[in-house]
Amino acid sequence: MNMKYLYMETYGCQMNVSDSERIANMLSAIGYKQDPSPKQADLILLNTCSVRGGAEDKVYKRLENLRVLKKTNKNLVIGVGGCVAQHEGDHMLEKFPWVDLVFGTHNLHLLADMVAAAESGQRRSETDFIDSVQRLDLFPGIQDSSRVSCFVTVMQGCDNYCSYCIVPYVRGPEISRRSNEILAEINKLADIGVKEVVLLGQNVNSYGLNAPEQPSFVELLARIAGIDGISRIRFTTSHPKDMSDDLIDCFRTMPKLCGHIQLPAQSGSNAILERMNRGYTREMYLNRIKALKSARPGIVVTGDMIVGFPGETEEDFEQTLSLIEEVRYADLYSFAYSPRPGTKAAELPEALNREQKQERLERLLQVQRRITLEINTSFAGSVQTVLVEGMGKRQGQVSGRADSGKTVNFIGNPGLIGRLVDVRIVTAYQNSLVGELI
Repeated sequence: MNMKYLYMETYGCQMNVSDSERIANMLSAIGYKQDPSPKQADLILLNTCSVRGGAEDKVYKRLENLRVLKKTNKNLVIGVGGCVAQHEGDHMLEKFPWVDLVFGTHNLHLLADMVAAAESGQRRSETDFIDSVQRLDLFPGIQDSSRVSCFVTVMQGCDNYCSYCIVPYVRGPEISRRSNEILAEINKLADIGVKEVVLLGQNVNSYGLNAPEQPSFVELLARIAGIDGISRIRFTTSHPKDMSDDLIDCFRTMPKLCGHIQLPAQSGSNAILERMNRGYTREMYLNRIKALKSARPGIVVTGDMIVGFPGETEEDFEQTLSLIEEVRYADLYSFAYSPRPGTKAAELPEALNREQKQERLERLLQVQRRITLEINTSFAGSVQTVLVEGMGKRQGQVSGRADSGKTVNFIGNPGLIGRLVDVRIVTAYQNSLVGELI
């Protein structure tokens, strides 16, 4: 089999990162090897995100750039997958005549055949939804991994229909994977040296709620914790309304569960939360945060915020800033609101223009940068157990993550990769920590 080269760009969430890993795994079976450069690629795939308008615009600009490569290499195959592909469908082939294939979020299992067809000049678009349990039978597994930390999808889709969010329309309704298949995948990962699993879902802590034959998410965590070879468990992303007392108690009783939680608030204003259809109040959210910090003292909280949502007043925005100060997020993924066609919020009149949204976003980021640096600085002098994941950016350094999820760089040799080691933190930066091996 002649070796061919795959170049892939991934946009958006961890779910897309996980999907890209599975895509690369599948395509290796038909002779494709990943290459870090698009210049010698035989196949270029963009795995896309449409959660925000900016992310979608990046994809369109990138496709325009790739047009040049197609002109110089007529045999080059270009494909688009993920949420933009799901949303646009056949229109992608019309908008971009140099694109050969378009595959939706439920169609990864068709990709190898689509690529083979594209190699012989056939253009195809496959974006059908599969809303039954059959979707799980077609879900591509991971056959191999060189990583010590791996994503494992436990559920797909979302039933929440937050008024600003396009995810339910491009990912479909919630479906929980069968627990025996999840456990088999994690056992296999443990056998090949994976030490940490990150459980993924659009709303991961609703796992099993629509599938009474499956264990609850808490029970699933307990079964995963019993797998030999797996040292750490993380999960993302959680919805505050589904953050149960039993799940919070896992942070108290389950040593393998890392002391980090991603819990998006999106706003600190009850009025905005109601318009967003989030299903909780500021008070309820803070109650969950308090319970988490009680269950696991020192737990690191990260989150998401949207500024400039339709109807957001200065008072609403100030309530968001005060929530950030009260929770003290270690990191925050923050965005100016952009309407997504087809969502309820897209029908609402916007009170703020782009410049006003950006001004509020800058104010929020300034507050968060200060808090992040304060939290990082508080780690100085402490000893952190770090799972070494690879080489660092600087010569002679290795890099890994502490239990908190913080990136730690320190002098070390490649033989440490895959090991849990104790590191004393000596310097804190905005986005990482520097330590010394004990």
